[in-house]
Amino acid sequence: MLAYTYVERGKFELQEKQKPALQDDRDAIIRVTLASICTSDLHIKHGSVPRAVPGVTVGHEMVGVVEAVGPAVAAVKPGDRVAVNVETFCGECFFCKHGYVNNCTDPNGGWALGCRIDGGQAEYVRVPYADQGLNRIPANVSDRQALLVGDVLATGFWAVRISEIGPEDTVLIIGAGPTGICTLLCALLKRPARVIVCEKDAARLRFVREHYPEVLTVEPVHALEFVRANSSHGGADVVLEAAGAEETFRLAWKCARPNAVVTIVALYNGSQILPLPEMYGKNLTFKTGGVDGCDCGEILELVSQGKLDTEPLITHTYPLKEIAAAYDLFENRRDGVMKVAIE
Repeated sequence: MLAYTYVERGKFELQEKQKPALQDDRDAIIRVTLASICTSDLHIKHGSVPRAVPGVTVGHEMVGVVEAVGPAVAAVKPGDRVAVNVETFCGECFFCKHGYVNNCTDPNGGWALGCRIDGGQAEYVRVPYADQGLNRIPANVSDRQALLVGDVLATGFWAVRISEIGPEDTVLIIGAGPTGICTLLCALLKRPARVIVCEKDAARLRFVREHYPEVLTVEPVHALEFVRANSSHGGADVVLEAAGAEETFRLAWKCARPNAVVTIVALYNGSQILPLPEMYGKNLTFKTGGVDGCDCGEILELVSQGKLDTEPLITHTYPLKEIAAAYDLFENRRDGVMKVAIE
C-alpha cells in the first residue's frame, strides 16, 4: 500500500509499505477513505515532536471502513464506517477511568497514531484498542462531516468542556485556524453572552465573518482594547489560546479578566514564560495539555443532529498520490486553505 512516511527531520515521503495486520486481539484494521493533514504533522516534519519515530506513517485524522477486527473487539465489525480517535487508550488504567485518556499508561497510550506507530495517511491503518479508538459514524453523517471528529473537533470540544463557560461570559478565542474554528463551534454550543475571535490573517478573519456573523472579530494589535470594551469586567471571562505563538500566549493572559480561566489549546514549538510578578493579583487559572479525546461518540451525535458542522473547513481535496502537493499547500497557507481532505 501507499503510505506517507516520516523519513527524517524535514522530510516526508510517499512510500510502498506492507498492508498492516492484526497484532493483538483488541486491534482493528481500517481501510482509510479520507484522511487529513494537521499542524501537528508539520511539527513532526520540522522536528518539534521528539517522540515521533522516523519511518512511521504519519497522519492521525481519518475515517474509514472496518476491514478486520481481533476476537476481543465488540464495538465494531467489518463493514462499519468509523471515525478514528487521535488517541490510543486502554480504557482500564487510572487515567482512562477518570477521562484523562491522553495520559493512558499503555506503552502506546496517548498520541501514538502517526507519531509512534503507523498512522492514517495511507490506504490502511491498524488501530489498537479498537473498542475505545473507533466510533461508528451515523448513517446520516458523511465521511467529510465526520473527518475532523477524532482530532481537531475533539480538541475544541475538550477545550470548551474544561473551560467552564457560562451564559453571561465573554469568551475570547485566539487563532482562527482549524483548531480555533472547531473550538469556536463548540464554544457556541454553550451560548455565552458573546464570543470574540482574534486572528491576524485577513483570509481567516473573512472566513469567520462569512460563516459565523454573530461572532465578533479583532486583529491582535487591537485585541486588548477591544476585549476590554466588549466585556463586563475588564477582560474576557474565558480565553482559549489556539494559535500557539509566544505573542499569542502573552495576549491570552493579558486579555483575561482577574480570576478568569485561560485554556491553552495550542501546541507550541518552544517553552513559554509565565511572568509571575507582572501577573500577580490576576489570580488566573491556566488549563493546559493534550486533548482527552473520549467524547467522540457525543460529538458524532451532535454532528448527526446538525449542531456541529465542520465541513466548511475542508477547503481542498487531493488524492493520496498527490499528498506532497497537499502538504505544500497546507503548510504555506495558499489559496485560502483551512483543511485538506486526502482521498
